[in-house]
Amino acid sequence: MTAPKLTEILETALYVSDLDAAARFYGGLLGLEMIQRVGNRHIFYRVGRNILLIFNASETNTSDTKARFPVPAHGAVGAGHMCFTADKAALQSWLKLFAEHNINIEADFQWPNGARSLYIRDPSGNSIEFAEPFLWSG
Repeated sequence: MTAPKLTEILETALYVSDLDAAARFYGGLLGLEMIQRVGNRHIFYRVGRNILLIFNASETNTSDTKARFPVPAHGAVGAGHMCFTADKAALQSWLKLFAEHNINIEADFQWPNGARSLYIRDPSGNSIEFAEPFLWSG
């Protein structure tokens, strides 16, 4: 049997140590639309048609089989990575905003296909990339 074709990633998860700091970063600084927060466990943000899941790593490493939604235990140790798309003009605007907020640009370069990427860190040390949408074009 051949596996069915996967066509899109629905959600991406990052794990943080301070959910309030993550809320200030993702909801405040980046301006993402929060769709759900559950205590100190998680915050979910809408990004276009996709969802960014921000989990407090210490709260998701166990599962509750009696919960309404018995999601299995999950988590990660160490810095994760994700990438937002941003066109050339948006990249310039992000650079200005990050400078205003004293956020260090860890890397800013062009890939061999000409797409530009810039990298920063969120408050928990996750690597957050902003790249031109044609980065992975064939």
